[in-house]
Amino acid sequence: MLRKFNRPRRGLMLIIVLIVLCLLGTALFLLERTRYSGRTDSAYEGKTIWHNGVAYYPRQDIDLFLIMGIDRRGYVVDSGSYNNDGAADAVMLVIFNETSHTYNILALNRDSMVDIPVLDIRGKPVHTINAQLALSHTYGNGLHISCENTVKTVSDLLCGIQINHYLSMNMDVVSILNDAVGGVQVNVTDDFSSVDSTITKGEIVLKGEQALHFVQLRKDVEDELNISRMRRQREYMKGFLRAYRESGKHGITDALETYDIIEPYVVTNCTDMALSSLFDKFRDYQFGEIISPEGENVRGETYMEFHLDQDALLSLTLQLLYEPKQ
Repeated sequence: MLRKFNRPRRGLMLIIVLIVLCLLGTALFLLERTRYSGRTDSAYEGKTIWHNGVAYYPRQDIDLFLIMGIDRRGYVVDSGSYNNDGAADAVMLVIFNETSHTYNILALNRDSMVDIPVLDIRGKPVHTINAQLALSHTYGNGLHISCENTVKTVSDLLCGIQINHYLSMNMDVVSILNDAVGGVQVNVTDDFSSVDSTITKGEIVLKGEQALHFVQLRKDVEDELNISRMRRQREYMKGFLRAYRESGKHGITDALETYDIIEPYVVTNCTDMALSSLFDKFRDYQFGEIISPEGENVRGETYMEFHLDQDALLSLTLQLLYEPKQ
């Protein structure tokens, strides 16, 4: 069921959601893609990973927070079964490093072809299917079970690393926060006339549903490519940050009022103590970099597929989440 928060906690939660939304637009648009060396020999033994004759184990100085943007409208609700229609269109792993006091973002392509646990009528995993990462959230009740299934999928993809915290939010949050800062000004370069005639080319202040359309729609918009949508998301987040700074809505009263509206659209496993700790980390830690695994876009029979470069993925996983045994 949906978690309920006391009012002091809500102020912290809104700030985290605001920051998450800012990270969302940035993480989905990668200015550069870093290439990693391939592997030659590897074997996984529990949490210890052998790679090129070196044993690696999970870093003890990191805290992991999985963020999911769910392609669904309305309040988060229990589907009444272990299937639902809410795909995870955005999947990001925020990695807090307690030694360097920095955080990095591992942005995972929602089209990545991965092994997803399939749940039976009791909600227990019975087998896996190879499908888009986004679909991992559709196996579950749309609430915590769905989030946990995505967490399990991402964890398995990253050699079984333990993910401490998660937060998912439905798409309505975009419009709510957009209007909470008085609207967001962007420069529109794509043709939205087929889907939203109110979004015209040139400088425009987005209001309400316009904001969601601008960052989410791809079908019937210009070339329909995801890279174009990602460019718009980056443009939007620049405008959002500017509007947030200029709005003056930084007080706890504004935060509480806005979170009262947002709460029904959010699912998280954060406890009071964990939430306070995460707030401190967001406030004090320095941003490092946004990284995305290498791969290849392939048009499948029914949808686009992103085939991960497994060698590069392993090297990236070891670099970010593991360290060699001494």
